[in-house]
Parts: sequence; structure tokens; C-alpha cells
Amino acid sequence: MRVGMGLKAFGLSVAMAAWSTGGVAQPDTQPPSHQDPRAGYAALAQLPDWSGVWSPDWSMTAKNRSKEPQFTQAAAQTSQAFKAAQERGENLQGEVANCLPPGMPGIMSQPYPIEFLFRPGAVYLITETYSQVRRIYTDGRPLPEDPDPFFNGHSVGWWENDTLVVETTGINPRNVIVPGIHATEQTRIRETFRSDAPGKLTVETSITDPTLFIEPFVTQASFARNDGWEMREYVCAENNKDGADEFGRPTMNLD
Repeated sequence: MRVGMGLKAFGLSVAMAAWSTGGVAQPDTQPPSHQDPRAGYAALAQLPDWSGVWSPDWSMTAKNRSKEPQFTQAAAQTSQAFKAAQERGENLQGEVANCLPPGMPGIMSQPYPIEFLFRPGAVYLITETYSQVRRIYTDGRPLPEDPDPFFNGHSVGWWENDTLVVETTGINPRNVIVPGIHATEQTRIRETFRSDAPGKLTVETSITDPTLFIEPFVTQASFARNDGWEMREYVCAENNKDGADEFGRPTMNLD
């Protein structure tokens, strides 16, 4: 059992992964709410075993460090202004210091473990960070055309053999994509989850947005399965709040 953040670990059971017919997702002939929830459970056994608790493998992530993002002119100016403010003592902390969740894509690069809960038609990706749950629908539905902005966005996925491919749109514009750069309505994220060795998981993330990048910004992260670990509750306002003012400067005002 690991120790950290001053909270005692307690259990959260893990099930196996979401089912899809495989290949690129196509719109279903019936609305998802009309599907038989019992359909597809037999197919779960054919999917890769991603049970257990996975933590970031920093040694592999460091080896796979991505190239610097290639900004558009406007985004480059925004990034430069952000860094200049940091030199003045601003922008040292983001809104997560005031307990807002990082959202996509930042939630996938937090130093906390994740779990996969698989069921027919969906993958629930549980992250210890802020006790958040990402819902990745694999029932063939398309991405929403006019989504409400969510911190974790709206995600659909499909299986390509043992690889889970996920597309996410509708990301909250408060989310930070890279330091100083926030999501827009045109931000789109594609993730590829695969396990090339027992107990090892690689997630490649490609972010496209014509208002921010002149080419896809690609990162890669690695996770390792930890036998005997259990997820724990994460309540930011309890003991993990740092506090930041409107200029991103540290503050002791935690109200």
C-alpha cells in the first residue's frame, strides 16, 4: 500500500474494459438509451486486460518527451506574453490551485493513478485527480455537433485490435492545453491507448487546433500497473488547495 497526500487509501474495485465492434466508430442505428444493456458482455473477455491501478511511469515518459509545440503567430504571441508575466511573478499558479479540475488534456498528465472500468458501449477512465471520471462512449455514437463545453470534453472511442482510439471535442476554454494556451471551440484531441508489454501502457496524445498550432502537437505518456494498489479519495478543498489570486500569484486566502 502506498502512502501520500496525507490520506489513507481505500478500495475501488476495477472491472474490465468497454466493448465496441472494432474499427472506426459509426453512428448506431438506435439511440444509445434504447440499446439492450446486457448486449456485448460476452465480448469483454476478448479485450486486453487493463485491470488494476496504473501510475505514471516517469522514466519512460522522460525518454519519450515530445517536441515543442509549433504555434500559430497569434498563439506564439499569447505564449510569449504569458512567459513575460511569469518573469514579473505572475502566472505562477493556474486555476487548479483554486480547486478547478485540470480537465483535458491536463488530467492525463497528473502525478496520480488511473483505473479503467470497461462495460459494453463505454470505457470509464477513473482518475484519482479530483476523483474525476472520463466517459468514453464506444457504442458507435458520433461526437456531438454543438457540444456544451466540459472540463473533460466529450469523448467517443473505438477498438483497433488491442488499441483503444479516443476522439475528444467540446473542451472547456478554461482548460490549459500548454502553459499559457487555453482550449478553443476548435480544439480536438485524439488519444491512442495501447499495451506493448504486460503491465505497461502507452498513451499517445495528438492535439489539433488551427487557431493554436500549425501542426498537430503530439505527446506521449507511459503508465505502469501496480499490484496491490488501491485508488483513494481526492478532495481538493480538504487539504490540497494552494490558492492563487487573479494574476496567478500564490495567496494564503483559501476562501
